[in-house]
Amino acid sequence: MTYTITLKNCSFFARHGALEQEEFLGQRFFVDVVMEVDADEALDTDDVARTVHYGTAFQIVEKVVTTQRRKLIEALARDVALALCERFPQIRRTAITVRKPSVPIPGILDHAEVCVEHVP
Repeated sequence: MTYTITLKNCSFFARHGALEQEEFLGQRFFVDVVMEVDADEALDTDDVARTVHYGTAFQIVEKVVTTQRRKLIEALARDVALALCERFPQIRRTAITVRKPSVPIPGILDHAEVCVEHVP
């Protein structure tokens, strides 16, 4: 049995992007995390130590997003997925979505978005 833990619209200030001004100015990034978790004994024992603690998961996402600059938001999404799966071996599948609202292109759009799925 598995269950899903979702973190929606986590917001961080970071400096990702291919252009120099993106590194200099920085901007907000929004991240959604979907983790399919092996139920193991967590549901029977009602023990937070046996599940993916979503507060800790948020801290991992925040650290990844705010500490290492990436040119590609898809590489950033992969980094988040790998870090979560490394910390929580009970994750069976994860999908990380990164939204970048201030896209430096000549056009009008709400945001650019990528989603990376990872199965450890």
